[in-house]
Amino acid sequence: MNDIIDEILATAKRNKLRTALTGFSVAWGIFMIIFLLGAGNGLINAQMEQSARFMDNSMMVGGGTTTKAYQGMQEGRDIQLNDKDINVTTNEYHDIIDEVGATIQQGGNIVSLGENYISTQMQGVYPNEIRINKKEMLCGRFINDIDIQERRKVIVMGSDDAKELWNKEMSDFVGQHVNVGKMAFQVVGIYKSDKSGRNASIYTPFTTFRTIYNKGDKTDRIAFSFHGLATEKANEDFESNYRARVNGNHHADPDDEGALWIWNRFTQSMQMNTGIGIIQTALWIIGLFTLLSGIVGVSNIMLITVKERTREFGIRKAIGATPWSILKLIIIESVIITTFFGYVGMLLGVAANEYMDATIGHTTVNSGVFEATMFLNPTVGIDVCIEATLVMIIAGTLAGLIPARKAAKIRPIEALRAE
Repeated sequence: MNDIIDEILATAKRNKLRTALTGFSVAWGIFMIIFLLGAGNGLINAQMEQSARFMDNSMMVGGGTTTKAYQGMQEGRDIQLNDKDINVTTNEYHDIIDEVGATIQQGGNIVSLGENYISTQMQGVYPNEIRINKKEMLCGRFINDIDIQERRKVIVMGSDDAKELWNKEMSDFVGQHVNVGKMAFQVVGIYKSDKSGRNASIYTPFTTFRTIYNKGDKTDRIAFSFHGLATEKANEDFESNYRARVNGNHHADPDDEGALWIWNRFTQSMQMNTGIGIIQTALWIIGLFTLLSGIVGVSNIMLITVKERTREFGIRKAIGATPWSILKLIIIESVIITTFFGYVGMLLGVAANEYMDATIGHTTVNSGVFEATMFLNPTVGIDVCIEATLVMIIAGTLAGLIPARKAAKIRPIEALRAE
């Protein structure tokens, strides 16, 4: 075996440029597939982080503006949701809908503690807000059912706003009273501000908000989780039925999509997963074609090697060399070149991804109002790196097999006549 390796190394030294170019094509193929997959994962991970901020199987529903005349009423009417819509959602769709909540809001609220104050938006919410929009509590608790029933004057604040009012230990802020306008509210919890721009700065019980601001039976949005809608078709059918039913409460055309907007996060998630699958497939196809160029390079160099060493192989067979010994020589040379340069390409690809992760791996866009992650953790698992390298090694071996079989079949008399 050592003799074979020494012979292969001697051949490589005699043909340095050819070996180097072949090795480059192999290393480049591995490098590109790892780099492309890493960059693609950076974009995909950022999108996954954004979508992970809310519950997949949930919907948000809000009133819009009618776009069709109906029952003698003109188009352009604003639709305001109310308790009747909440009751329809809760009672008529209980076989699909799990938990119903609602949200109502008002901006420009001055929240103060001593000399410190902030101007922010207040939302009246139900307890399911923490699950549907996935609030991470840092200390204290969120709004609960007793708060709703007793219309308690309690609030839950974002960590950024809490720091503006309280410069001591955050947990000590829980239980303190702050003024919202001229009314005192007790702080019962602090949640982590996520910088996305979706967060209301302060939450209070839905019933408390309605009472304080005299909102009657009105609501801005209805939020609910659901189950049993596994396909896009099932979701579309539910949305159409639900829209028609709620539109009927407001004398709007059952098919008027402008009268009621529905944000179905489940179908959005399915569409995003489909898009991610397409991106990953495209990256793999591009990467595999890049690998193919390396495989072709290995096959070509083996063909050239066989042609240049035809006389040598003829002499070997004339003095007793078996076809297998010649076949083995060519295949081992192909495996060594592919393995060595494939490993180099894998290391370079991993290094490039790590550098990309260290420099732009947590890229965000900050508009001043919200902050969104655009690129996150652009790396590839070591299992994918090893699999890509193994694919190249196996393909390189198969690529060397064709010229190796040709060399093994050379008849000594024909080989000795070769130029």
